[in-house]
Parts: sequence; C-alpha cells; structure tokens
Amino acid sequence: MTGAAIVIGLIAVFCGAVLQRISGIGVGLVAAPVFTLLVGPQLGVFVTNTATIISGLLIGLAVLSEVDWKRFGFLVGFAVLGSWPAALLVRDADPAILTIFIGSIVLIALMTTFSAPRLPQVSSSALTAATGITASFLNTAAGVSAPAMVIYARVSRWPQRSFAATMQPTFMMLAIMSVVTKLIAGVGAVGNLPPWWFFAVLIAAVIGGVAVGSAAAQRVSAAGARRMAVVLVSLGAFAAVVRGIILL
Repeated sequence: MTGAAIVIGLIAVFCGAVLQRISGIGVGLVAAPVFTLLVGPQLGVFVTNTATIISGLLIGLAVLSEVDWKRFGFLVGFAVLGSWPAALLVRDADPAILTIFIGSIVLIALMTTFSAPRLPQVSSSALTAATGITASFLNTAAGVSAPAMVIYARVSRWPQRSFAATMQPTFMMLAIMSVVTKLIAGVGAVGNLPPWWFFAVLIAAVIGGVAVGSAAAQRVSAAGARRMAVVLVSLGAFAAVVRGIILL
C-alpha cells in the first residue's frame, strides 16, 4: 500500500466515522469502494471490516443504553449463515469481477435504500433473521451491510434513535465475523496486510472522526449526513465499477 493510498484511505475512514456518528451508518459505505479502488477487493474489504470493528466499538460505548438487544441478538445470531458463503466467494472470485460486484452492490443498495418510495410495514422474526443473513453476506463480500439494515428499519418502522444505536454493536459483530471467516477460509489478502502501524493510524482516524461527528451532530441532521454519504459513496462505487471493467 503506497503512501498516497494510505492517506486517501484514512481520509475515507475519517469521513465515514463522522457520518456514522451522526446518522448511525457511514464507515463501510464510504471506505469499502475507496479501499477496493486503492488496494483491490480482497484487501480493501478486509481493511474496511477492521475499521468497522473499531468504529462500532467506539460509537457503541456511547449509546449502549439505547441498543435494542433483542433485535441485535436476532440479527447477529443468523448472520453467520451469510458470512461463510461470502468468504468463499471472496476467496475464489476473479478480482476484476469482485471489484465490479462490490461497486455494483453499493450503487444498487444506495438507489434501493434512499430512492425507494415508502415501503409497507412488515415486522416478523423471519424478516429480522433474513436481514441478518443478507447484511452479513454483503458485509463479508463487499464491506457494506448498512443498506440491508436501512431497508429493514424502514419496513419495520424502527425508530431512528434505537436503530442508530443498535447498528453499532451489530456492525462490529458482523465485521468480526467477516474477518474470522475469511481468515479460516484462507482468503489471499490476509498474507498481504499493511504494516502494524497502519492499523494504529486507522484507529486514530476513527477516533478523530467520531470526535468530530459528536461535535457536528448538534448542527448537522442525520438526513443531511446521509445525503452527504450518498454523494461520497456513489463516486467511489462508480469508480470501482469502472476499474473492474478496465481490469477485465
């Protein structure tokens, strides 16, 4: 990973942490397409998962009292069913195809999540379980689980405050599953990790983003933060698709 790639990647993580502190989502959406562009899909998603573990832990500590632990248990309990097949996909897929897949998934998810009309209300344990499986698959394969969670929140009419809080430990656990399953599956990127100090700086970027997001939360609405995320993520995801096509 070059010096320029490290700087750009850390800026993406910082921006994602700011947005996640304000709206509940952001790190994976912003960082995944950027790191995929910079270092390829396998390593890019692996680094994104690492950043998500850190951000979920740090933000989650501040909102523990508002977490819906029952829903968290359902989502995470079924998530392992989606993580394993995704880890095998990441291990065996052609890098160019995987890059296109990641960029396309992010673009489709954005359109579905933020452009869809009001959805009918549905609330069931089966829907929660299916969401956990889908989100885990997307998180392990593409580094993004937020779109599936946002759609679930809209369909189930989950209050924003509880949703944003519950997502933090959920994102953290999904990212841990992603890292563990890919380590066990033998994903090649594990042998090409950045030096140890990169992860120390990554932690600092997340901490800085969370701090700035906490201050900005008083002035920027969650809806405004999500709109900003859409712009940033769309650019990165589109660029990832183009890069994948060129690699073909």
